[in-house]
Formats: sequence, structure tokens, C-alpha cells
Amino acid sequence: MTSFTRRNVLKGAIAAAGAAAVVPGTAHAAGPSGVALVRNRLTLPSGIATGDVTTDSGVLWSRASGPGRLLASLLAVDDGGSPLRGRGAFQRVLRGTAASEATDFTARINARGLPAGTRFALTMHFEDAGGNAGETAQGSFVTAPDSRGGDKDRGGGNRGRASRGQSFVWTGDTAGQGWGINEEIGGMRGYAAMHATRPDFFIHSGDTIYADGPIAAQATEPDGNIWRNLVTEEVSKVAETLNEFRGRHRYNMMDKNIRALYAEVPVIAQWDDHETHNNWYPGQIITDDRYTERRVDVLAARGRQAWQEYQPIAGLSGRSGDGSTGFEPARIYRKISRGPQLDIFCLDMRTFKDPNTDGKETNLTHILGQEQADWLIKEVSKSEATWKVIANDLPLGVIVPDGPVNQESLSNRDAGAPLGKELELAGVLSAFKKNRVKNVVWLTADVHYCAAHHYSPERAAFQDFDPFWEFVAGPINAGSFGPNQLDGTFGPEVEFFKAGAYANESPRSGESQYFGHVDLGDDDVFTVSLRNANGTVLWSKDLQPER
Repeated sequence: MTSFTRRNVLKGAIAAAGAAAVVPGTAHAAGPSGVALVRNRLTLPSGIATGDVTTDSGVLWSRASGPGRLLASLLAVDDGGSPLRGRGAFQRVLRGTAASEATDFTARINARGLPAGTRFALTMHFEDAGGNAGETAQGSFVTAPDSRGGDKDRGGGNRGRASRGQSFVWTGDTAGQGWGINEEIGGMRGYAAMHATRPDFFIHSGDTIYADGPIAAQATEPDGNIWRNLVTEEVSKVAETLNEFRGRHRYNMMDKNIRALYAEVPVIAQWDDHETHNNWYPGQIITDDRYTERRVDVLAARGRQAWQEYQPIAGLSGRSGDGSTGFEPARIYRKISRGPQLDIFCLDMRTFKDPNTDGKETNLTHILGQEQADWLIKEVSKSEATWKVIANDLPLGVIVPDGPVNQESLSNRDAGAPLGKELELAGVLSAFKKNRVKNVVWLTADVHYCAAHHYSPERAAFQDFDPFWEFVAGPINAGSFGPNQLDGTFGPEVEFFKAGAYANESPRSGESQYFGHVDLGDDDVFTVSLRNANGTVLWSKDLQPER
């Protein structure tokens, strides 16, 4: 990642980008210092975000305080904030979807045709029905490089990035176990620690909210410290209505650290169970006495709509694009191309999941579903990127119990030959080997501690696969747990782990909150490190690419 600063970028770019964002006809009144003010202008209560940024596209997102139309101005800049000239010059104003009650006033723009390897200064605002421009917010993002020699013909040399290197972070689990936004400790500081690494993008590995975990005004920690949360009405109980699910996302975006990160670092978002209910699967009837609606399919549909409205993912709420004709779910599993070095394969291990059992069925059961498994095999096998990163929102070899007998993830607590959902993973790994796929890395969260696991057929009951790594990170602002036991079916070995001092340790110290960082150098070396929320590097390893 280059050493630009947001201040430098915006200082050189706001004048040009802001001029493009001004809409004629805005009603103004003179303020006390003679500055023109807009009466009742639309504001941006949840900030701005970008997501799924590739070599030539990205999703731009925001939420308005009322009905309006999203507008964005993009300006290609160098690391000093000056607009690029010549062949690198690029400036565009884009109009997005309408913000209305049907979308909880969220809106987005699917920006396409962007030049690769380019930094953009981003200015966003909403326009009301009268053509009045509302509050503006600034951010930035970088498209992925599309050539192995960099993108100097697009101004890459001026950007200070000599070639194709990039970096990213990943983690999961936000506002879990009742640990919400504690402003006495600076809010969700783990997000600030990730932001400080200046990554090119961020993978949120799921549990973006805890819809099933109420957040109280305060909680007493074991050492007697009082944890004090910001609270809203929607987080005071489990989420059942669509507005309550939406309120969970609105709550997280109240945190200054999240808003700052999302304004400058594109997110690749996944979902897992807590966007709906702990350990849920399709068709389940929950027995949780806190709920009046027990049909998980009903809750999941509401949770998915809220999640999609609040994440910068393609696929819009409102089929017509104006938010007036209902909800169209986006496909959550997808590929994000980050140039010749890197492809990200985002999984959805919830939508197509078979019921949680002991996992010892002799027949194949699903966690991906046949269509997604076939997609994964096909897309990874044909990928020409050096590294293929699979973002799995549930871990592979970690035992994740769902009660005394049933299992939540793939592992079944039996180190023998694959059974049940393990058969699905066995098929995927076997196909990768058959198709001679190299340089596959799996990244996950979910279990509330960090770890590095190496999988090898030499140690495994099932041996028809090539060795690979799975790295675990999280939580970023939730209770810490673990470590969990491993299932030996695929031969995992723990090279490193770090967990909290006790179960459900709060995020107060930052020592038990974790994220992962990857630095992909110009030489294609994949350097992965596991860090805590104070930014301390706990463990690091260089992975050399196989050719």
C-alpha cells in the first residue's frame, strides 16, 4: 500500500471534484458568516462506503436522511492529491438509485468502466426532488492493477505504485455478545487499527451485525470495569422486524472508526449466522423464547434484505432502481477480480445449508449447495491469477458445536473419512488437485480467535488433495472465545493461535480482538500476518507462489 494520506488526496482534489458535484438550482440562504447554506438539506447519517472494487468497477454506497437521489463524483488523482493529467486523466459524475423508505433511504451506484490501477478522490451527496444538493462527504479508493508491469500508462507512475503490489485486511464479528460502541475507549478501535495499515480493501468475513444479541447501556466485566454502550431502540431486543434488522446496521455505522474505514477502504462483505440468528439453517423453526416469529426463513429474508441494503454489494433493493417495486436479492457468492495477482472468491455458507446434525451421514449433505460448489470449482480452476483466496465464512477443520451433538460447520468431530458436509469439501479439494490449481488460500473468521492452520494429506484421513493454508481472524468488536479443537479428516495442524484470556472477554484492551493482514508484494510473495486491535503483529509468514 502506498503512503498517501486522505488529507493530501482531498486537498488537491476537492476543488475539481466538488465543482463537478454542484447541481444548479440549489436553494440557498445566507448563513451567519455569509456562507451559503441549504435549508433542510439531506444529510449522510451513515457516511459513505465503497465495495467489490475490481480492476474496472466498484459499488458506491450511502444512506440519506430522507428521499433523494445519490450522486457521486470520481476524480483520478495521484498520491499527493493532484488530478492526473494526460492519459491518466479521468473525471466522471454518476447518478445512482433513489433513496426511499423502501430501501431505508440507502442507495448505490454500480460504477463501471473505470481505469485500472488508479486512485480516485470520491465525493458523494444526495439530491432531493427539488434538485437541491445535500451534505457532501469525501472518500477515496484504488482500482486493482490489470497488468503485471503495473499501470503506468494510466498514471501509475504518478501514483507512486511502481507495479502491482497490493494489501488487504480481513476479520469478522462486529458488536457481538453485547459489546457495542463504547465511546469511553474510542469506539470500535479494531477498525481504526485495520485502517492504519492503509489496505487496498477489506474482507468482512461475516457476522457484520448481531441481530440476535441485544445491546444494553452497560455491562459489568469480571474485573469490575463498567462497559458503557451507545444504545438505540432497535438494538435493545432481538431483531425480528425489517426495521429492527436495519437498525442493527444503522447502529454499527454510528461508530466513527467504521465510517472512516469504509470511506477509504472498499469492503468485500459476507454474511453468516448472526445477521439472522445463531447457527441458523434454512427451514429451521427456532425455539428461542425471545422471539415471537419462530420461522427462521422469515427472519432470514428480513435479515438478508437489511444486510444487502447496508452493504456496498451489487444487486439492488428495488427491481426498477427507484426503490418502489420490492426487493431483489443479490447473489452473495461471487468472484472479485483484483488483477493478475489475485482473485477473491466470496462464499455463502448459509443460504444453501442443510440442517445442523452430528455430521456423520454417509451420504453427501450441503453447506455450499451443488450449484455453488460447481461454481467454485469452475471459477477457481479457470482463474489465471497467481493467488486464489477463498473467503469462507465458516472454518473448514475447526469443530464448531451447535449444542451437545450437532455441528454448525463442516467438521463432525470424527477424524476418519469424510462424512456428511465434509464430503462436499472433499469434492472441492479433490477437483482442485485434479485441475492442478495452485496457490489457494482460505480466509475465515467466526470462532472469535485467530489462528494459522496448515492442511496436508500426509496427516489426513482423506488424502486426495494438495496442501493448503487456512487463516482465522476475529472478532473485531465482540467477545473473544476459543481455541476450538480441530477435526483430523483433512489433516489440519495448528502453527499458531491466540485467544482471549477468558471466554467472552470484552474488546476493552484490544488484546483479544484480531484481524488478518495480507501484503502481496511485487514478487507475488503472499505475506500474511495476524494482529490484534492495537495493531500489534502477533505472527507472520511468507508464502511463496508455486509456478
